[in-house]
Amino acid sequence: MLDNGFLVLSKIGRIAVRWSRPIGGALKTVTISREADGWYVCFSCADAPTQPLPATGQETGIDLGLEAFATLSNGERIFHPGWYRRAERALKTAQRRGSRRKKGSHRRRKAVTLLAKAHQKVKRQRQDFHHKTALALVQSNDTIYHEALQTANMLKNHHLAKSISDAGWSQFLSILSHKAAWAGRRVVAVPPAYTSQTCSGCGVLVSKGLSVRWHSCPDCGTSLHRDHNAARNIERLGQSRRGAVA
Repeated sequence: MLDNGFLVLSKIGRIAVRWSRPIGGALKTVTISREADGWYVCFSCADAPTQPLPATGQETGIDLGLEAFATLSNGERIFHPGWYRRAERALKTAQRRGSRRKKGSHRRRKAVTLLAKAHQKVKRQRQDFHHKTALALVQSNDTIYHEALQTANMLKNHHLAKSISDAGWSQFLSILSHKAAWAGRRVVAVPPAYTSQTCSGCGVLVSKGLSVRWHSCPDCGTSLHRDHNAARNIERLGQSRRGAVA
């Protein structure tokens, strides 16, 4: 329960909390977790009020990838800096520093804490990018279509697993769905099969390997980036499933 800005928990007592925002809705559960830089409390509420945004009349399809984090159906590409890749050398140094310390020593505990904080920084950089990107998409589109990705299966590719984990597609889509629900928008997942191979201009199947980054249709002459072609197909497929197009 809440008492004059304090959190009161059974068997624990009265806890002073630094609030990030007011609580909206009916409080259901409280989760306390320990991070590298301290303790955090997360509240789960029911019937939380939404704040619908005015309609824009715009829709978009997004193709998530590694060359660009996301490509929109209008051709816009969104890039991310590769947080883990950039911090990898520093993380390895911190890991080696901790492994050289004597087990159980104060210096080892200090090194482990510094390593955890370094990983936490990368995690928060990724989350910040996901939140800002999702917010921009929700503010500018009434409906957003994306592929129903099976990330767990894609991580079995050991050549791409690190880059896929660094991109954090699953976390981004979860954040996007939550922000869309809060703003009264729609997020629609579509099957990913053949979205890159099908020509967005005429619908002909144009087979190409992953290394081929440009789509050129021999039938209708459509020529555009592979990810842009996929994003257009994703949008069209999503619209057809909703009955928005014939």
